[in-house]
Amino acid sequence: MNKFINKLSYFLAVVGFSAMAQNTEIQYLSGTGYQDTKEWEFKVSDGRKSGEWSTINVPSVWEQEGFGKYQYGIRFYGKPFPDGIADEVGEYKYKFTVPKEWENKRIKIVFDGSMTDTKVRINGRSTSDDEHQGAFYRFKYEITDLLKFGKENVLDVTVSKESKNASVNLAERRADYWNFGGIFRPVFLEALPPTHINYAALRAEADGLFEANIFVGNAVKDMSVEINIFDEKGKKIGNTLKAEGVVGSDKIHVSGQFGNVKQWTAETPNLYKADIKLLKAGELVHQISETIGFRTIEIREGDGIYVNGQRVLMKGVNRHSFWPESGRTLNTELNYADVRLIKEMNMNAVRLSHYPPDPDFLKACDELGLYVMDELGGWHGHYDDAVGKKLVKEMVTRDLNHPSIIFWSNGNEGGWNTNLDNQFDIWDLQKRPVLHPQQEHNGVETMHYRSYGETLEYFRDDNIFMPTEYLHGLYDGGHGAGFDDYWEIMRKHPRGGGGYLWVFADEGIVRTDQDGRIDNQGNYGADGIVGPHHEKEGSFFTVKEVWSPVMIMNNPKLPTDFDGTFNIENRYDFTNTSTCTFEWELVNFASSLKNGKEIRKSFEKGTVKAPNIEPHGDGELKLDLPNSWQSADVLYVKITDKNGHELWTWDFTWDKKVGLKLTSGKVKLDETDESYTVSAGKTQVKIDKASGKLVEVQQNGSTISFANGPKIIMARRGDRTLDGTVNPDFLKGEDRIYKEFDCWDDEVNCSEKLLNISAKEEKGKVVVEANYHGVLQKVIWTIDGEGLIQLDYEYEYNGVVDLAGMYFDYPEDKMTSKKWLGDGPYRVWQNRLKGTTLDIWENNYNDPIPGESFEYPEFKGYFNNWQWAEFTTEEGKIYIENKGTDTYLGVYSPRDGRDALLYTIPNTGIAVLDVIPPARNKVNATDLCGPSSQPKWLNGLQKRTVYLKFDK
Repeated sequence: MNKFINKLSYFLAVVGFSAMAQNTEIQYLSGTGYQDTKEWEFKVSDGRKSGEWSTINVPSVWEQEGFGKYQYGIRFYGKPFPDGIADEVGEYKYKFTVPKEWENKRIKIVFDGSMTDTKVRINGRSTSDDEHQGAFYRFKYEITDLLKFGKENVLDVTVSKESKNASVNLAERRADYWNFGGIFRPVFLEALPPTHINYAALRAEADGLFEANIFVGNAVKDMSVEINIFDEKGKKIGNTLKAEGVVGSDKIHVSGQFGNVKQWTAETPNLYKADIKLLKAGELVHQISETIGFRTIEIREGDGIYVNGQRVLMKGVNRHSFWPESGRTLNTELNYADVRLIKEMNMNAVRLSHYPPDPDFLKACDELGLYVMDELGGWHGHYDDAVGKKLVKEMVTRDLNHPSIIFWSNGNEGGWNTNLDNQFDIWDLQKRPVLHPQQEHNGVETMHYRSYGETLEYFRDDNIFMPTEYLHGLYDGGHGAGFDDYWEIMRKHPRGGGGYLWVFADEGIVRTDQDGRIDNQGNYGADGIVGPHHEKEGSFFTVKEVWSPVMIMNNPKLPTDFDGTFNIENRYDFTNTSTCTFEWELVNFASSLKNGKEIRKSFEKGTVKAPNIEPHGDGELKLDLPNSWQSADVLYVKITDKNGHELWTWDFTWDKKVGLKLTSGKVKLDETDESYTVSAGKTQVKIDKASGKLVEVQQNGSTISFANGPKIIMARRGDRTLDGTVNPDFLKGEDRIYKEFDCWDDEVNCSEKLLNISAKEEKGKVVVEANYHGVLQKVIWTIDGEGLIQLDYEYEYNGVVDLAGMYFDYPEDKMTSKKWLGDGPYRVWQNRLKGTTLDIWENNYNDPIPGESFEYPEFKGYFNNWQWAEFTTEEGKIYIENKGTDTYLGVYSPRDGRDALLYTIPNTGIAVLDVIPPARNKVNATDLCGPSSQPKWLNGLQKRTVYLKFDK
C-alpha cells in the first residue's frame, strides 16, 4: 500500500484532524475497486443475460460480469452510429441510507467513471437535466434536496454503452482498444458543510513559491483561508499563509514563499501536504488536505524540456488502465504495481493513453516518481466543443494538484479539438504545457512511429522532438529491437526530448463468454513490453539495461592487464552516484558434464564505496580485485539505487582457454558400403558415407534422434536484393518470408557436393573427414574413447545474409528442457542483444503462441555468448559445447503469431549460428529500424569447432 498513507495518518494526528463537521465525509455506495465491490441490482438490454433483473458487482465492466457483448473499437472505425455495434443499455438500482446527522450538510454523489452516457436518479427524481457523456471522467451532482435522511433511499442509474453524441463515440469508442460498458470506477457520497471548499488549485514552484486559488461552493462573504504546509514527517514548514476573500467572488487567492524546500522530481519525489482551512467570520467551517510537490516545468523553444531548471529526457511508456479479469476496473494494488513495474525498467515517464487514469495511479506516480502526461480522450476522433469543455474541466479539476503531471495531452493522433487548447489554462493554475500527440504543438514535435532515418530527419527541424509513441511492439518484436540505436540518437541530440514506447502491457481480456481464454483481438492488443498479467518479455530487460541511469562503459571483454578501474557515466538528472551501492562478485563455472559437482561457484565478492559523480558527469569506479581474479570465469558488477532497487548488473569476461579435451581410449570403427559406425563406451554414432552427415546416435542401446547434420543454413529476407537493400517490387510485408541459400549462387536445387570421405583410427580416437564443393567445405568428426565428439567444420559463403550457420535436427515433441551457460535467460535478436546476463540458466520446453499464451522466457530462439548447452529429452541428454568462437546457439526457430505478421524464419533445429535475424516492430520492417537491424555481409572461409556428448 501507499507508504504515504501511513505518514498521512501521523500528519492528521499532528495537526489535530478528527472526524468532525468541518471535514468532508465520504460514504461509498459501491466498492473501492476490483476485488472490493458491492452488489447492485442490474438489468442489461441486449447480449448475455439480457432482459431480466439480477445483480452485478460495482464497480465493474459488465462484460466481465457475464453481461452484454464484447466489442473492440477499431472494427467500426470512423462511424459514429454504425449498424451492428454493441450498444447495450444497463439499468442499475441500489438502496442506501444516509445518516440523520447529515441533514444540515450538502451532499454530492460522485461517479469516478461510467461508460458512457449516464443518467442518475435519486428516489425517482433526476439529479440533472442532462445525462453525463464521456467515460473516463469524475462527475458529481448535488443531491441534498433529493435525499431522505436517516431513511432508505433508492439510486437508479442508466448507463448507455454507446453515446447519443457522435463526437463522444468517435473520440472514445472507435479506437484501437476494447470498448466496455458499466460503472467501472467507484461511486460515493460527499457530505460537505453548507459553506465549503469546492476545490483548490495549487501551484508549488521549485524555488519555494506557493500559490493557491481556493474555490468555495458559493459566493464569498466574510470568508478567509489559512494554509499550512507540512513535510512527510508531519513537520510544519514556513509560516501560515492567510488571505481574505473578495465579497461576491467564489475564489480566494493565497500566495507566499517557502525556503529550503525539497524539490519534487521523478528521481526525488519529495512530497508535502497543504492543510487548507476555510473560515467564516474567523470560525473554521471546512478543511481539506492536498498533496503537493515543489517543482517547475518549462519547455524551452528549440532546446528541451526542463524540470527545476534541468533539461530532462522522457524515458517513457504508454499505459492503458487495464487488467485481464476486470477490464478497466482496477484497485490501489494494481495501480501501484503498474508504477513499480514501470520504474523497474528504469523509466521516468508515462503517458496515460488515451484517457485519464484512476486517481490511485496518479498518487503512485507522485509518491514513487514518474513524469506524467495526462490525456483527454480522443483516439482519432475528438469531442465537440460543448462536451469537450466539460470534460477538460472534469479532468483538470480532479488531477491538477498532482506534482507528477507535467503535461496535458489534448487527444491523440488527430483526436485534438484545437478549440479546447485554451481550456486547460482556465482550470490549471500551474499552466502546464498542452501537447498534441503525433503533431507539433507548443514547440514539441511528437510524431509517431518514425523509422530510424526519419527520426534523424526530424532532429534536423527546429522543434524539440519527443515521439509520444515509437517502436510499436508486437509479440517479440519492437521495444527492445533496435531500441539502443534509437535511444543513442535521441539522448545525444541537443533538441531531444526523449519519447514514449508503445505500449506497457498487452491488452488481453479474459473472455467470460469463451471459457476464460485471453483475447488480444488478434494482433491489435498484443503490443506490450509485458504480457496481460505483466509477464516480463525479453524487451523488458533490454529497456532496463539501456535506460539504466548509471552506466559502466568498459568493454565487456576485459584486457588481461585490467587493474580494476571501470569508467562510469552518471545519466541521472538530479542524483549523485554516491547514493548508489556497487557490489561485485567473481564466479566460476564448470561444464555440466561434471556430474554431481557444483557447476556455479562464487569465487569472491565485495562492496565498494560508490564514486562521487555529479548528474550528467563521468568518473571512475575502482575495484580492489584479488590477484587471482583471472582464475574466475566472470565478474559481475551490480548497481542498486538509494532504495535498494537494482539498476542493472553488468558481467565481464576475459580471454581464457575454453573447450573440452579429447582423451585416448577404446574406440571401434565399423564400415559398410553406406556408413561408418563408431562405438565408444556407451555411445554409438553412424555417419553416412554419401553425405558425410551424422544420421544416427545410439546411447546405451537406445536411439537419440539427433541427426541430419551438420546442415548449412544461409538465408536472407525474401524482399532483399543481393546487395542487402529492399527490392522495390516486393509488396509491403513480404519481408516476413526468408529465402534460403546453400550454394554459391541462385541455381535451383544447388546443394553442397561431397568430394571425398575417409575414416581412420589413430591414438585411441576415430577421425572421419569429409570434403565438399559448395558452401560447406569440410567436416571432420573426431570421437574419443569416452564418446566425446569434436566436430570441426568449414564453410564459405560470400553475400548478404540475415541467418547463417549450421544445425542438426531433433524432434521438438521429444524435447523437455535445456540448461546452458551463456547470456540469458531471454533469447536475443541481432538488434536486441542487450538485456541478458551471462550465467547458467535452465527452463522447460515451451512453445507459446504469441498474443495467445504468455510463458516467458521462451524456450526457442537465439542465445548469445554461449559456452555450453545441455538438452534433456525423452530419449536422453544432448550436450553441445562451443570452442570459444563468437557464435549464437540456435534452439529451433522463434514462433510467430498465427497471422505471421512479423517473420517466417527457416527452422534450424539445434544450431550454431554466425548470423541471426533482427526483429521488426509492428510498423517498421527491420531495414527501417537502425544500424543494428541491417543484414550482414559474409565473406571468406569460416572455421568452427563444437563438441557433442550424449547420455542416457
